[in-house]
Amino acid sequence: MSSRLMEMNLPQFPLLRDDEMRDLLARAQSGDEHARERLINCNLKLVFNLVKRFQNRGYELEDLFQIGCIGLMKAIDKFNLTYNVKFSTYAVPMIVGEIRRFLRDDSPVKVSRSIKEAAYKVQQSRERLTAKLGRDPSIHEISEELGISKEEVVNVMEASQLPTSIYETLHQDDGDPIYLLDQLSDNVEGDSPWLDKLSVKQLLKTLPERDRQILLWRFFEDKTQGDIAQRLGLSQVQVSRLERQALTKLRGYMNERA
Repeated sequence: MSSRLMEMNLPQFPLLRDDEMRDLLARAQSGDEHARERLINCNLKLVFNLVKRFQNRGYELEDLFQIGCIGLMKAIDKFNLTYNVKFSTYAVPMIVGEIRRFLRDDSPVKVSRSIKEAAYKVQQSRERLTAKLGRDPSIHEISEELGISKEEVVNVMEASQLPTSIYETLHQDDGDPIYLLDQLSDNVEGDSPWLDKLSVKQLLKTLPERDRQILLWRFFEDKTQGDIAQRLGLSQVQVSRLERQALTKLRGYMNERA
């Protein structure tokens, strides 16, 4: 973690109760700047935690923190109080989406304007459905809302997907962070990762469809094991086991090609 980000003097505000959050949201959306400022301050820790996911992308995390705050402010303005979901459920994809859009637009890998426009519509649909459903929507639900095929939704999402760094943080608590590289390294060869020989996405193509989809959701779309379990109709324990097995298969395939 960047020491400068760790040293940021974030305001120390207590967590808001749901009723306090909704009251402040209603006031902020009515033009109360004091309520808006309090909402922002009380959710800066949320932005801080989400920004940790984007380490080692070649950008200062302080800059990404500011981008994340823009996503937070958009969430405050757009949150629909008639939906029976927590604000954080809606805010998280808004904040992450704002950071990802910044990285995508600034990336040397460019996509066409039509793909960008389609990706924007898909992202807007995801945000609306997340607020309405209280969970991440499925590809089918997005395609139905936009009136396009599921294949088109998938193609747009894949074409606009950001490259994932092998140093992307998968988990961090009070100890050292766990990077994607840690999960995909070859222990036999010590510090020399097998990712030096093949990119992640190239190797994923060798996996069965379900294994490949689980890893794509986990490491490329930031889905939790609980999210994936709900989509597949499995338990979180089963998804955890399948994830470990898929990673083991990847290591095995690499050893065969070495």
